[in-house]
Amino acid sequence: MADNRGVVYLGNGEVDVQDISYPDLVLRDGPGVPKENVGRKCEHGVIIKNIVTNICGSDQHMVRGRTTAPEGMVLGHEITGEIVEVGRDVEFLKKGDIVSVPFNVACGRCKMCRRQDTHICLNVNPARPGGAYGYVDMGGWVGGQSEYVMVPYADFQLLKFPDKDQAMDKILDLTMLSDIFPTGYHGAVNAGVTTGSTVYVAGAGPVGLAAAHSAQLLGAAVVIVGDLKEERLKQARSFGCETINLQDHDDVGEQIEQILGVPEVDCGIDAVGFEAYGHGTNHEDAPAAVLNTMMDVVEAGGKYGMPGLYVTDDPGAKDKDSQQGSLKVRFGLGWSKAHSITTGQTPAMKYHRQLMNAILNEKADIANVVNATVISLDEAPQGYKEFDDGAAKKFVIDPHGTLSK
Repeated sequence: MADNRGVVYLGNGEVDVQDISYPDLVLRDGPGVPKENVGRKCEHGVIIKNIVTNICGSDQHMVRGRTTAPEGMVLGHEITGEIVEVGRDVEFLKKGDIVSVPFNVACGRCKMCRRQDTHICLNVNPARPGGAYGYVDMGGWVGGQSEYVMVPYADFQLLKFPDKDQAMDKILDLTMLSDIFPTGYHGAVNAGVTTGSTVYVAGAGPVGLAAAHSAQLLGAAVVIVGDLKEERLKQARSFGCETINLQDHDDVGEQIEQILGVPEVDCGIDAVGFEAYGHGTNHEDAPAAVLNTMMDVVEAGGKYGMPGLYVTDDPGAKDKDSQQGSLKVRFGLGWSKAHSITTGQTPAMKYHRQLMNAILNEKADIANVVNATVISLDEAPQGYKEFDDGAAKKFVIDPHGTLSK
């Protein structure tokens, strides 16, 4: 029996569960690890036994071949688990603590971390600002869709749950703190959602649903969700959202007008990103579709957040410009309407404690909102296939069978 197993990207749309190295407090050489990070000592880190670890839409971008991710990389950046080993320099955490791991790898020391911009930490990735677990061009930190994983800078990064029994009771909600709940919330905050807002959310995947729920928590009067998949739209309606089926309708403003009486909203949230499809089509690539829709339907002076992922290199794109991350956006329209746009990954630490409190005090129902669905580690490849087909589920991997005991 191997000491550790994890979900490994094989290329060509395939993943497999394989034996991988048991982690230690050093970043070893491996697929996607920059040479400058090889051998990096992490006595400030911990080893975590994963209780739950999730499949994310961002993982799907790599698996579909829409990034430059290397084969052999261990996937996964949504990690929640129990500390089983503590590094020499860790002061405030101990074995047995149950913690949430923000998907951003962040040092806590640099200029960006000190101003809470942990998504663009300057010290964890030689290639560019910002690091993440199990993700292309993000520093080579080994992914957490596995039985065990190493997490550096533990005292700074980890969110310890105050009560272990309470944490286990709410684990399907708390697992969303590592990424999609803060990411959806960040999109809503950046869009300026407040009491009485009307909001358009593009995309009814897990991040879009989390953004819609976040908009509700922030006091939105009406949240409208658009998607091509009726199953996902049904999930959005289950917690009070209005919906637009974009396969049936290509004019979003017209559909918004039928709901609100006017063809525009106060603010918008792009939860789709660069793998957008054309409205009114059967999944035809149109990578700028969401951005151009936002410029059309968000009112003058409005804002939109962009938690959806955009990349610098997309080898699977159909045209040369899109392959380099250059999209045909109606920027002049956005400029003329004085729109404010916020881009970039989410600094998960900025929100995870307050969202934890919302969960523990029954103010947020995120597991039901995203339809959290538990699978075993061996079922992860099938989970990837179902998610890629548009299943209205957030797949939560239970590597040790903890939730079935």
